[in-house]
Amino acid sequence: MTLGDKVRSLRAVEGSLRGLGRPMTQFELAQAMKREVGRGLSQAYLSQIESGARPHITHTTRDLLARFFRVYPGFLVDDPEGYTATLQSELRVADAKVDSWLYAGIEQFSADADLSEAFRAIAEVEDSRHALLLLAEILRAPGLADRLSEVLRPGHENEQPDASRGSGYPPPEAPN
Repeated sequence: MTLGDKVRSLRAVEGSLRGLGRPMTQFELAQAMKREVGRGLSQAYLSQIESGARPHITHTTRDLLARFFRVYPGFLVDDPEGYTATLQSELRVADAKVDSWLYAGIEQFSADADLSEAFRAIAEVEDSRHALLLLAEILRAPGLADRLSEVLRPGHENEQPDASRGSGYPPPEAPN
């Protein structure tokens, strides 16, 4: 997140805290700083900071903004490339995407109760990515899926595929 993004975000938070129901404008921020801190910045200067035209600010400006917004002055710098405020690994992000895809599948296939419930069961597992990878390994092992089906769903092993089930082949490509 850049310094400009942070100031813009802080204006939004400040507007909410003040009951405006919207971000404070740059002009409102400049006026409030003068009133409440005794010194302020011009609306034009705030605009330059937020747009990135002025990516570096003086120590005095940083302290003034920090005092007004009640944040640590060190917060008011650009974050390093690739930095995120939360501790999320790439796998956790992938798991969130998988969960989103699974929940969309629940809705998309709501007419097929069994398939919809299968999507839900996988989505509700703590590590749904791992569950899908495990399913892939089960399907790759010759005969394992059939044996598991016999044990877990007796009487369903001879189900005939119908139009709502997959063919085992990828879907055809859309014409260009």
